[in-house]
Amino acid sequence: MAEVRAALDRPALCGSEVEVPLLTGGRRRYVNLDYAASTPALVAVARAVEDFLPFYSSVHRGAGYKSQVSTAAYEAARERLLAFFGAREGDVAIFTRNTTDSVNLLASALPSGSSVLTFCSEHHADLLPWRRPGLKFTCLPIPGSPEEAVSALAAALSEGEPADLVAVTGASNVTGELWPLAELVEVAHRFGARVLVDAAQIAPHLPVDLGALGADYLAASGHKMYAPFGAGILIGRPDWLGRLEPFLRGGGAVDFVTRDSVQWSPLPARQEAGSPNVIGAVAMAVAAAELDRYGMDRVWAEEAELGAVVRAGLHSIPGVRVYAIWPEAEERTGVVSFNVEGHEHSLVAAALSAEYGIGVRHGCFCAHPLMLHLLSKSEQGAQELRARLAAGDHSGVPGAVRASLGLGTSTAELDYFLTAVGELARHGPRLTYELDARTGDYAPSLQPDWASELGAHMVMAGGGAD
Repeated sequence: MAEVRAALDRPALCGSEVEVPLLTGGRRRYVNLDYAASTPALVAVARAVEDFLPFYSSVHRGAGYKSQVSTAAYEAARERLLAFFGAREGDVAIFTRNTTDSVNLLASALPSGSSVLTFCSEHHADLLPWRRPGLKFTCLPIPGSPEEAVSALAAALSEGEPADLVAVTGASNVTGELWPLAELVEVAHRFGARVLVDAAQIAPHLPVDLGALGADYLAASGHKMYAPFGAGILIGRPDWLGRLEPFLRGGGAVDFVTRDSVQWSPLPARQEAGSPNVIGAVAMAVAAAELDRYGMDRVWAEEAELGAVVRAGLHSIPGVRVYAIWPEAEERTGVVSFNVEGHEHSLVAAALSAEYGIGVRHGCFCAHPLMLHLLSKSEQGAQELRARLAAGDHSGVPGAVRASLGLGTSTAELDYFLTAVGELARHGPRLTYELDARTGDYAPSLQPDWASELGAHMVMAGGGAD
């Protein structure tokens, strides 16, 4: 009965009852195990957006009623997200497009000559923005345990040249391990470095308190926390973000412009040039409020339990290999990556979709150095792969299948998923699939035109061509 009450109280998701066609015949309710990439919208978010749309207008300088309402909603969204992430007095919140945009914004604001440290296991959003002229970037080796991560950072900061910023993920988007953020922050601060936390993979799954953690910056995406309306956020100390010219230049970021000079606005407007994504900001704030209502402690407890179930189930299937950076005892989110012996990852993902109606992700998950490490690929193999990719051949690119859980995941869905993986491991796909060497993806040989099923409804809604 308690489980039933919890399910009824859990925030509802758009599309949770959608049925999809199976190429083996019939239809079934879609099983979404791809939350780590993008989450569906909360029903409360969709309703709030629908309610707000009639009042949507320009913000900040409009005297009209709708502009005043939109401005109030936009700034209220900023305050809601500052509170959701436990920001400190004086922290600034800047709306962006997503986590990648937030990290690039911070990278552009670093003083010239700044030194940045991170680990090679990071998502590309926290690896690539620092590789720009004027910054010194060091990528630390992938650690074998949380303790090794802390000691490696301490050694790098004590033995190398001083660092200005340490950038680290909250949880791996490939394997789900939670990184020892509090310990890493303590070490970085001890040596005078600031810390950016990439919170994309923890914001919708467990409580995040920036003030208690002590990190200096936090980046997150709305599309990963049940608000897929194109907004992200960067929260943290204002001094770097306000000292240089803005990342984007244009209207909204200035107080006054003459022929020869510009007076930039103070934060946050200074870093929010152009017409902002008011709808996305409102959606993200409503998602935060709905998650708060349910309780992030509850979300974390439920998803940690489900994550343990799916990992144990995959470990029990002969021929399935589950990947991890650290020993299994370490805490993890509901993200697990695996391969099925004898079958390429893209084939397994295609079969799970076409034959079972299960949505997963496959590939390297925007974390190529980590995947090469997990797959034990040599540097020579990596160079050969680069040459093949440069020639336009994506066939045989190493990777894995990733299942990731969220608010809509149930034990019944996981049982069905584990049954499907077990059948694939024992018997292989039931259908015939063809490889597209240009993409590296498999597709059923008799691929139906699934798009036509939705084409008239989604694309031509409101009228067709004459």
